[in-house]
Amino acid sequence: MTPVVEKLGSAVDDWVAANHAQLVSTRRHLHAHPELAFAEFETTSFLESRLRAHGLAPRRLPTGTGLVCEVGSGEPVVVLRADIDALPLADLKDVPYASTREGMCHACGHDVHTTVLLGVLIALASLDGLPGTVRAVFQPAEETLPGGASEVVASGVLDGATRAFALHCDPSVPAGKIGLRTGAITAACDRLDVTLTGPGGHTARPQLTVDLVDALGRLITDLPALLSRQVDPRSGMSLVWGAVNAGIAANAIPQRGHLRGTVRVLDRDAWKDAEDLLRSLVERVAATTGAMVDVDYVRGVPPVVNDPRAVALLRAAALETVGSDQLVLSPQSMGGEDFGWFADVMPIALARLGTHGGGPPLDLHRGTFDVDERAIGIGVRLMARTALHALEADAAPPRTGRRAPGDTHN
Repeated sequence: MTPVVEKLGSAVDDWVAANHAQLVSTRRHLHAHPELAFAEFETTSFLESRLRAHGLAPRRLPTGTGLVCEVGSGEPVVVLRADIDALPLADLKDVPYASTREGMCHACGHDVHTTVLLGVLIALASLDGLPGTVRAVFQPAEETLPGGASEVVASGVLDGATRAFALHCDPSVPAGKIGLRTGAITAACDRLDVTLTGPGGHTARPQLTVDLVDALGRLITDLPALLSRQVDPRSGMSLVWGAVNAGIAANAIPQRGHLRGTVRVLDRDAWKDAEDLLRSLVERVAATTGAMVDVDYVRGVPPVVNDPRAVALLRAAALETVGSDQLVLSPQSMGGEDFGWFADVMPIALARLGTHGGGPPLDLHRGTFDVDERAIGIGVRLMARTALHALEADAAPPRTGRRAPGDTHN
């Protein structure tokens, strides 16, 4: 770490200490006013107003919601990303900042992610001498498939940047700790819908028709088993059914049955072939039953595969932020995260921000989810220092015989 980065990092630490109450207030405002994917208009306007008040010039994303905003000037350019949408869940907490909107809740920590990135921008804007440009992306619609990140990439907002970083709340990790992992940290997530049809009939005479319930049962049990023998187990591919529906009467074989589930995989190459493989296996199993089959496969988000060099920059920042004792290895998650789309155009790394403040963990995607708000300042310090380290690394000339940081996509 150069004296310049050390000085700037210390200044960010001081800013966070002086503005903790404002960070908490911002997070609580966002938590109380959640908005769903591609409808984050008030959230976008709120962020826009705060950024302009500090002399910055945010621009709306082509999607209509979300922002891109830069601080600093010149090259290199490093991207920091936060997701701004909420979930269609009821907020079940009895707190002053509970959601004011029925059926909507920041149950995944996006309010924290957004507050962290806002804090990073404001803190860095108060400093002189940034060694490049930090480009912040406040991204809409992470909670949808294929995710708002795919539209951010397609819009060209990331052009010219060397690498991108993000963080995600982790309620299984105590506040004050940071989780890192090289390689796949989250899984690809696709949706599989299967519809079976047949002539229907009486349960007394199944031999005269197509027993759709039996056919559904075969798909439910046979398809995951077949999949496990068609794919390298190291790819982490799994199919789990979440819904099954068929029939009404106990003595009538239905004419239609429906299955719905998710396909998850940690290996990006295996993910690329997943749709063709699943379609083939569904048709193979259905053919043994006589049922007609229709497959609707929705390709969702890719796995987040953390680039080793980008993780090294995160680790350097984490060591300065919380120390080695508070740095943990983050386990792989089979959950989906659309930040993986950013890897189409640059190396990426996602960190886990510990948010557990004691008692039973308040798991993600539940109406009871909440965070220890001391984690917010840690997130600001981590991401600001990560950006500073990345700017320093990407500005350095390449060593003889080595490739420059960011010249490959992993």
